Amino acid sequence: MPKQVADHILERLRDWGVEQVFGYPGDGINGLVAAFGRAGDRPRFIQSRHEEMSAFEAVGYAKFSGKAGVCAATSGPGAVHLLNGLYDAKLDHVPVVAIVGQTARSAMGGHYQQEIDLLSLYKDVAGEYVQMAMVPEQFPNLIDRAFRVALAERAPTAVIVPADLQEMEYSPPAHAFKQVPSSVPGYEPPVTCAPQEQVARAAEVINSGSRVALLVGQGARGAVEEVQQVAEVTGAGVAKALLGKDVLSDELPYVTGPIGLLGSRPSYELMRDCDTLLIVGSNFPYSQFLPEFGSARAVQIDVDGKMIGMRYPTEVNLVGDAATTLRALIPRLRRQEDRSWRETVEGNVRRWWETVERQARVPAEPVNPMLLFWELSARLPDDAIVTADSGSAANWYARDLRFRGRMRGSLSGTLATMGPGVPYAIGAKFAHPSRPAVALVGDGAMQMNGLAELLTIARYRERWSDPRLIVAVLHNNDLNQVTWELRGMGGSPKFEESQNLPDMDYAAFARAIGLEGIVVDAPEEIGPAWDRALAADRPVVLDVHCDPDVPPIPPHAEFEQLKDVAEAIMKGDPDSFGVVRKGLRTKAQELFSRT
Repeated sequence: MPKQVADHILERLRDWGVEQVFGYPGDGINGLVAAFGRAGDRPRFIQSRHEEMSAFEAVGYAKFSGKAGVCAATSGPGAVHLLNGLYDAKLDHVPVVAIVGQTARSAMGGHYQQEIDLLSLYKDVAGEYVQMAMVPEQFPNLIDRAFRVALAERAPTAVIVPADLQEMEYSPPAHAFKQVPSSVPGYEPPVTCAPQEQVARAAEVINSGSRVALLVGQGARGAVEEVQQVAEVTGAGVAKALLGKDVLSDELPYVTGPIGLLGSRPSYELMRDCDTLLIVGSNFPYSQFLPEFGSARAVQIDVDGKMIGMRYPTEVNLVGDAATTLRALIPRLRRQEDRSWRETVEGNVRRWWETVERQARVPAEPVNPMLLFWELSARLPDDAIVTADSGSAANWYARDLRFRGRMRGSLSGTLATMGPGVPYAIGAKFAHPSRPAVALVGDGAMQMNGLAELLTIARYRERWSDPRLIVAVLHNNDLNQVTWELRGMGGSPKFEESQNLPDMDYAAFARAIGLEGIVVDAPEEIGPAWDRALAADRPVVLDVHCDPDVPPIPPHAEFEQLKDVAEAIMKGDPDSFGVVRKGLRTKAQELFSRT
């Protein structure tokens, strides 16, 4: 039987080392689906419950594997459904390749069923590279370029393949005019270093300071040793952007933790009091949480010249690989012999972790959500992979979890979309089937799509050598983050019609599909529940009944935010008594630590 275009596409995916494609079938990719059958499911077709979940699973796989994730969807609605996950990849700089079906070429332009102008639709989300195939000879070049651009630009790309073309006989490009060949699959990123004269200027700026602060993001992941050397020489404290939470161990005494709205007090104090700032591999967007303009001199290192110098008035911008550029910088740095700044930073960090524990132990009704995260911290295996959803879960993930060892973690950092927590964990399990994964999600995200994706976990769990995938649900029947944003950003009381969620027994649902389900409705049950889940022989859902009135108050809450919350209460917030009582008790733990 002649090889079809779809057969060739799968062959090329195998050449690129692709082991699974996250997707959902439809007649727009019938030819591709049939090719999976002829190929003996190589690469494996991983069927999600929804195309958006396929894209999120591809993003999770890419984030935790360092490879390009691949997702596939049919024409029309399937292609539309991929968009949110692909935008998550775009905004967090993650390589994902989407293979999308399209109406048959003979029907295009005829207002045919499921016909959408996909090139226009995908122009923004996959703007680095989106192409529609029209003849077999465009392959393998379209697939190869999609991968190389995705990896080089750390971005989503898309190849659109009309349904009839998938079933055509494949013929490679000829050595002929207007045909484009391709080379052996593979991509290795260039190792670049900023020019030495700029490195010297950066060293002068850093050496002139006595209170140095570092801010690291996901771009510093390959430069852990170098970042630690810089911190040791300069006596700096190190804050971490949200996507860089797993870059440095929180057991290092000078690591101040997260920064920004979800940040820690020592990170706030680090930025407030430093006189010199070095930003490495971070595009942290909230300049109000960086030093006051004019109070600190600043240097930035980033591999992407398009993203540099736009978050803070930096004096020196070093475009280059973080590790290579830092290695060139370190010999030029002068050791800071006065360690008083470092001692101040470390003292702030020690007090902060004491504060976090006290806040986690503030009584709540029935469970303080911070306690769920605090109890997990000490129990996490050193090789665990942790995902979090957007919402209040992201607050506690950022502030209460202490990462160490080989732990990895991520969430939707820039798009901040609801829904990726569970599919990210699924993608992580396919990237590292021998490592445990934990997804920390709110009940809003769980009802939005997490419940359905538990079916995907049940279906594929036998493929993972380590069976542990724990989904912890913060069950409070409230869209909690938005509720607090209504109070804290606009002074509006909780609007129950939009904020209240229907009650649901998440543990019972898990048990009904062959997973383990554990209900937690008392604080003394949290530790034993984590122990049981981490020792289980199958995936587990922890249904944790949390108190919605425990506030995610930033340690650097501004007067206007507190005033807005007070106004919301005075306007008749339905939970006003609990908000005041638990808010004051939570904030008091922080104030106590500073006396």
